[in-house]
Amino acid sequence: MMRNRQRGSNLGLLLLACQVFQLGIDNIPPVTLAALGLNVYLFLLPAKPLLQTCLSVQEAYWHRDWSRLLLSPFHHVDDMHLYFNMASLLWKGIQLERKLGGAWFAYLLSVFSLLTGLVYLLLETGLTHMTEDSSYSLQCAVGFSGVLFGLKVVNNHYHPGGATYIMGLLIANRYACWVELVLIHIMNPGTSFVGHLAGILVGLLYTNGPLKSLMKTCAGFLASNGHYGGQRTYFNSSGYSGYGMPYPPNPHYEQQSFIHRQYGAHYREPYDTAMPSAPSQHPYTAGLSEEEQYAAAVRASLKDRGIPIHGTYTQSNPTPEEIRWRRLQRFRQLNN
Repeated sequence: MMRNRQRGSNLGLLLLACQVFQLGIDNIPPVTLAALGLNVYLFLLPAKPLLQTCLSVQEAYWHRDWSRLLLSPFHHVDDMHLYFNMASLLWKGIQLERKLGGAWFAYLLSVFSLLTGLVYLLLETGLTHMTEDSSYSLQCAVGFSGVLFGLKVVNNHYHPGGATYIMGLLIANRYACWVELVLIHIMNPGTSFVGHLAGILVGLLYTNGPLKSLMKTCAGFLASNGHYGGQRTYFNSSGYSGYGMPYPPNPHYEQQSFIHRQYGAHYREPYDTAMPSAPSQHPYTAGLSEEEQYAAAVRASLKDRGIPIHGTYTQSNPTPEEIRWRRLQRFRQLNN
């Protein structure tokens, strides 16, 4: 979206403030809240004028102004543009940050913000060559909506099924992003169709392509070289996880499990930061599958007990430690 910035009465900022306070700041996860704060800050105090932050093939590639890849997602045309994007970020961020954990969600936002811009440039360059129309290379886009389309794809991947109403039409969630892509462009031709499409493609690269694996590999490499300096808690692409000694029962989470059994998976409680941390001596396991994390847990437990590990652990040869763990899990399931 690209036009002259109009501040007006800043109604969008007022609406956004009302929505934040209605949700409650304590109920907004920290990474989501930080991303929202960054967008609002750069709207009020932009790093550069809007025409120097928007992204186009002409400015980024021809003129080598690559800083626009970093600046364009976090600047907005006007207060209503900011409001609609941040309202969408709140909804998607709360769900995804709970699911993925703060560290992985921050990583996801960073990668999506950069990669959406790169895919946008590739698409505009391709359209320029295919149509022999240089105007595609001149189109300048700005705003967080491309990233949000990518997050929507990821959110629908982790919360499959269901449907949503779009302009009175009941649309299955798996197709909702495509319907929104077309309808938004029809209703507001000033929006960047290619920018939104780039976000969807980045989301699909994560859910159905190699992006997720590449992100896991990079995170594991940084962790193994000691470049990750954060708290040694466990996050993976399926949610919060960890290993080590079992934690004592927590009445709050037992009550939460009961509520979920009664009301279904769509029930959402306020964001709770009182999640237990995994032991600090174990490495960061960002994005590992549950099977990979369990194998690492068994190896760590055997190592702590001074038992030598021969070969690679697999679930086909259960160790005494694994048998005890399985019995404990069965006992918990029976008591649930």
